Amino acid sequence: MTRRYFGTDGVRGKVGELPITPDFVMRLGYAAGEVLVQQARLGKGVRPAVLIGKDTRISGYMLESALEAGFCAAGVDVLLTGPLPTPGIAYLTRALRLQAGIVISASHNPFPDNGIKFFSADGNKLPDLLEEQIERHMERPMGCRPSAQLGKVRRIDDAAGRYIEFCKSTFPSSLDLRGLKIVVDCAHGAGYHIAPHVLHELGAEVVSIGVSPDGLNINDMFGATAPQSLQLAVKQHKADLGIALDGDGDRLLMVGSDGALFDGDQLLYVIASYRHRRSKVKGVVGTLMSNLALEQMLNALGIGFMRAKVGDRYVLELLNKKHWELGGENSGHIICLDKHTTGDGIVSALQVLSAVCELGKSLDELAGDLKLFPQKLINVSLPRGFDWEKNASITKSRQAVERRLGSKGRVLLRPSGTEPLLRVMVEGENEARVSDAAAEIAESIKLAIGGGGQGLRTWADNQLRL
Repeated sequence: MTRRYFGTDGVRGKVGELPITPDFVMRLGYAAGEVLVQQARLGKGVRPAVLIGKDTRISGYMLESALEAGFCAAGVDVLLTGPLPTPGIAYLTRALRLQAGIVISASHNPFPDNGIKFFSADGNKLPDLLEEQIERHMERPMGCRPSAQLGKVRRIDDAAGRYIEFCKSTFPSSLDLRGLKIVVDCAHGAGYHIAPHVLHELGAEVVSIGVSPDGLNINDMFGATAPQSLQLAVKQHKADLGIALDGDGDRLLMVGSDGALFDGDQLLYVIASYRHRRSKVKGVVGTLMSNLALEQMLNALGIGFMRAKVGDRYVLELLNKKHWELGGENSGHIICLDKHTTGDGIVSALQVLSAVCELGKSLDELAGDLKLFPQKLINVSLPRGFDWEKNASITKSRQAVERRLGSKGRVLLRPSGTEPLLRVMVEGENEARVSDAAAEIAESIKLAIGGGGQGLRTWADNQLRL
């Protein structure tokens, strides 16, 4: 079945436009509730219950009410947490033995967007089969249970405290953060009342920024998608390092004492190499966009490396298939399966801080060991129906570049999942040669489609916003 509404990360869009409208979200809650009620009948027959959390967008109040109404109409009890990071919902769903967890968030997107993301009872992303069942139920008219069978709603008042304690439990009990001055940027998002407390209670001197949400400022000039504010604050406060989360708290970037920015590839390297000193790490999963330097450095340590499609969902799938624990994306989604079932910005930061504390080295020293290869990404507009994969001139141009790069570089051609674009990515040791090679392939694509260059756009090196 082709899914109409669910993408790789739930249902997402602009508020007020389908599918992010109150009536649609209410029907979504009802359909999901119907599926859960059917499962309960096949099991113990106990009324199912779900957890609903959200980030700090102003639209979260409206969508929370719509979801709540839909689930209650289907006979499902609802527990509300208020603003809480996405990984916090995954944790509490599992800890409270609930049938599902739902997050109202559009992650790193600006406030006019929002989305609905589901977690299963075990804290993992909802399986494709369940998403398909929910979509089938959405084709049916919405009903309502008799009054005696309606779901009830209550608020979990200690949700933040429970999640704070969970995060702290992932940091070694033999270590603390005393002596470290840390700036934490919460993007005016769901981690604003979580991350500063976690770090403070572990002993750090904490400077907090991006912790004044007003419903409209999530991810605006703060957080992992806009790290300049954190870089400036680290230098102004003479801090040891900085931590940047995104709006829903599942993405992480970090900053060294001199303001140097470290992405997901570099932080994943710090965690993997640190753990490899203590017990052998079999392998790490990255994505098609992971820097080649990461793969080479891990292989030099004897750590296997495999690439999944872009998206933390695919990283998780490959981790489970290989029975490995560590994976992530250069955008900052890092998964430590021995600590959590999903990517968690705070938990990942604590794994990096474990290395800093135990090894007695700065973040700059640990992450600086990985010298990233320069990357150049160029987007070329594609006409509908153009089969670039079978075009001989494009293939010839790509192969010529690959021969010149050899083992010291790579080429990736990847169509966008949301726009009629072909992404041309080239990386290698020499920045000028990488840029020239990317432009050469992009030009061959334009010539093949007869374009005039109007669809050509270049993105900043090593700051890929996918």
